[in-house]
Amino acid sequence: MQRKRAIIIGAGPAGLTAAFELLSRAGIEPVVLEKSGCLGGIARTVNYKGNRIDLGGHRFFSKAARVTRWWLDMLPLQGPPGSPTADGEMLLRPRKSRIYYLRRFFDYPISLSKDTLAKLGLLRAVRIGASYMRSALFPLRSEDNLEQFFINRFGRELYRTFFKSYTEKVWGVPCACIKSEWGAQRIKGVSIRSAVMHALRNAWKRGKRDIGQKSTETSLIEQFLYPRLGPGQMWEEAARRIRQMGGEILTGYTACGIVTDGWRVRAIQAINRATGRKETFEGDYFFSTAPVLEIMRWFDAAPPASVLEVSDGLVYRDFITVGLLVRSLGIADDTPQGRKPVSDNWIYIQEPDVLLGRLQIFNNWSPCLVADPASVWLGLEYFCKESDDIWKLPDEEVAALAIRELAGIGIIDAGEVLDSTVLRMEKAYPAYFGTYDRFGEVREYLDRYENLFLIGRNGMHRYNNQDDSMLTAMVAVDTIIAGRTDKAGIWAARPETGDRPSAPDG
Repeated sequence: MQRKRAIIIGAGPAGLTAAFELLSRAGIEPVVLEKSGCLGGIARTVNYKGNRIDLGGHRFFSKAARVTRWWLDMLPLQGPPGSPTADGEMLLRPRKSRIYYLRRFFDYPISLSKDTLAKLGLLRAVRIGASYMRSALFPLRSEDNLEQFFINRFGRELYRTFFKSYTEKVWGVPCACIKSEWGAQRIKGVSIRSAVMHALRNAWKRGKRDIGQKSTETSLIEQFLYPRLGPGQMWEEAARRIRQMGGEILTGYTACGIVTDGWRVRAIQAINRATGRKETFEGDYFFSTAPVLEIMRWFDAAPPASVLEVSDGLVYRDFITVGLLVRSLGIADDTPQGRKPVSDNWIYIQEPDVLLGRLQIFNNWSPCLVADPASVWLGLEYFCKESDDIWKLPDEEVAALAIRELAGIGIIDAGEVLDSTVLRMEKAYPAYFGTYDRFGEVREYLDRYENLFLIGRNGMHRYNNQDDSMLTAMVAVDTIIAGRTDKAGIWAARPETGDRPSAPDG
């Protein structure tokens, strides 16, 4: 009997997880169509002269045990100190990220500690404390937008001080215009109270902590797994195993059409970049991780105008990473033992006088990401859209801007820069504004196609973490194996709610 076949659009975490799960658990042959020449989507690793770039920073941490097991089956955990090392393994890394504001470092997640209050100054600290108490005692009744979400958890003054500028850099619109669902998706249960309680619990703990850290909010985790050679190593290994088992992964194929028969998909059409020809891929099941805005225009039977109005109005944010190789940083941590290099994985740049949103220090993710350990390998992150001036600049001008900004806020000396490169990622962040409040109409329409499964960040227009995206793929395969056509479990998939969610998210 001929094996069933699944066509998967996109070779990012969700697409490759779906391909591996279909083959290994259900014996279904996957064909993955990837428009670029890279694997891993935004979770790929870019090698620039031996220096590796992690686009966006990917901590391998999940409260879903099946996701963690999947990672460690692909790349085993490093051995104890002193044991032999191997490229194909996961490191256990300390997590540290801080906010840079007023040319000083503040802990993230923010807490009203003695150090924080001293750096803010007496007057600002009093205003923040009073504002926080007012929000704690009299929270806003309405929490429809992200501004209200932040104020209810941190107070108006702390929101303005530490959250407003960075968040509006990311999205390009005021926080009052962003749905509060962004906060629920990305910040989840973090608040001043949760940060304080976390610190008190840790004061009583001793010894090795659980990798899963299931009782810890995601933003408060203290360690995470990380592939020695960057996140792309995970997806290159997954692709190797998929091909070894008989699956296909075709790069340079841009999906452009969806052939249907009633409420079933029959085939995907894609342009082969090498030949310029349109090819048709028939199958039994179809998975899409492509932006919803795009796939809605691919159907041979056009969706209703009202549904297209919603999909056409969905908004995305694009992303630029500037890789800078420098001899040293102009900042360091002051400790009782003297000054030492900063140990942050990334730093949120809250300074309103620069466009720069976040700074990664790749040396602190894995020492193998930098070719020369005597130098510092940085990733400067700019959030924008394709119509913005910064996106239109030539690469050399973007790099020059990045150097000026980082030197201007005192983090580097421009004379210490050794090399630079610029990388661009389209549609990196699906936005929670535009026509997002009507997204349910699109979901309802697409879910009617019984053999079409939307998974991953752009496939579901949801700002997923890597493990969220993987879990949606796993639950989609669960659905196929169980012979179900209902998609509610896929949309409900959340690592925090367990490995196999049983109820839709409304």
